[in-house]
Amino acid sequence: MPAPIRQRVQKRRDALRASGLRPIQIWVPDTRRPGFAEECRRQARAVAAADAADHDLSAVLDAALDDLDPESEA
Repeated sequence: MPAPIRQRVQKRRDALRASGLRPIQIWVPDTRRPGFAEECRRQARAVAAADAADHDLSAVLDAALDDLDPESEA
């Protein structure tokens, strides 16, 4: 008969801790909440407007991409 769930979960947690990991709890936005999608759209529009107003952004992103691309050094 397999070990009870509680024992299996504890064994798994002990193994994770032994490998150097620790448990944490994080809170994330509730995507089911009314208004969530509209708030996402609002924030996306704000970011897009800020990006459009930053005339140096494209050059900065291109330079960063060149730093990541190993073929650009050839």
